[in-house]
Amino acid sequence: MQSNNPVFARSDGFNGRGGAPTTTTSNDPSQWRIDLDAQPGASLGGGTSTGRMTLDTVVEKTAISLGLLVATAAVAWFLIGDLATEGALATAFAFAMGGAIVGLVLSLVNSFKKVVSPALVLAFAAVEGVFVGAFSKIISSYVGDPTIVFQAVLATMVAFFGTLAAYKFFNIQVTDKFRKVMTIAIFSFVGVMLVNFVLSLTGVLESGGLRGFNTLGLVVSAIAVVLAVFMLIMDFDFVEKGIEAGLPERESWRAAFGLTVTLVWLYIELLRILAILRGD
Repeated sequence: MQSNNPVFARSDGFNGRGGAPTTTTSNDPSQWRIDLDAQPGASLGGGTSTGRMTLDTVVEKTAISLGLLVATAAVAWFLIGDLATEGALATAFAFAMGGAIVGLVLSLVNSFKKVVSPALVLAFAAVEGVFVGAFSKIISSYVGDPTIVFQAVLATMVAFFGTLAAYKFFNIQVTDKFRKVMTIAIFSFVGVMLVNFVLSLTGVLESGGLRGFNTLGLVVSAIAVVLAVFMLIMDFDFVEKGIEAGLPERESWRAAFGLTVTLVWLYIELLRILAILRGD
C-alpha cells in the first residue's frame, strides 16, 4: 500500500514495508478486517495481539490533538482581547503569523519524520491552535460578529461527517492514480499560496492577491475546500488501510496528525468563505 500523502509517506506500515499483523487464525491478508468494536489491544484477524492501531486509538489520539488545539485557540483568543484596544490588533497578527510559521515548520517535520513523535504532534496542535485562535479573532472583528466562528466550526463538522458518510456508504475507492493527482494538486496549491503570500508581503500584489476578501479570494477558498474534502477522503482511506494492516498503535498519532492538519485547513477556508460572503 504505497502512499503519496506526505503525512503518511514516512510510515513503513502505510507503505507496505512493515510486518504483517500477528494473529492466531489467519496470515492471509484477504482475511484481515476492520473490527469497529475492537479494543486497542485486539487483533484484526480474530486472534490475540497487543499494541495495534484500531479505530478507537485513532479517535482517541485525534480527540486529544484537537482538544489541545481548541484549548490553545481559546487562550490566544482571550489573551488578544478586544481588537479595538491599543496594540491588540498587532498582537493578533503576531500570534497569527507566529503560529502559522511555526506550525508550518512542525507540520513539515511531522510529515517527513519516519518514526512518529506524539510530543511533536501535540506541539503542532498547540501552535496551530494559537494561529487558529488569532486568525478567528481577526476575522470575527472584520465581519463584526463573533458567531461567524461558531458557524465555521459547525460547517467544518458537517463537511467532515458528510465526507465520512459518503466515503463509507458509497464505498469510495482511493486508487493510486487518485492519490498521485491529489498530491500534485495539493502541493501545487500550497506552492502558489506561498508565492502569493511572499508577493503580498513585499507589496507586489495588492489586497492579498489570490487571498483577498473579494470574488477571486472566494473562488480560491472554494477550490481549497474541495481539495480539503478530497484530502479527508485520503485520510479516511489511509486510516482504514492502516488498521487492516495491523500497524503499531503509535501510528494512531500519525493518523491523528493528518486528520488535524486537514480539519484546520478546512475550517480556515470555510471561515474565509463566510467572511467574504458577509463582508461589505
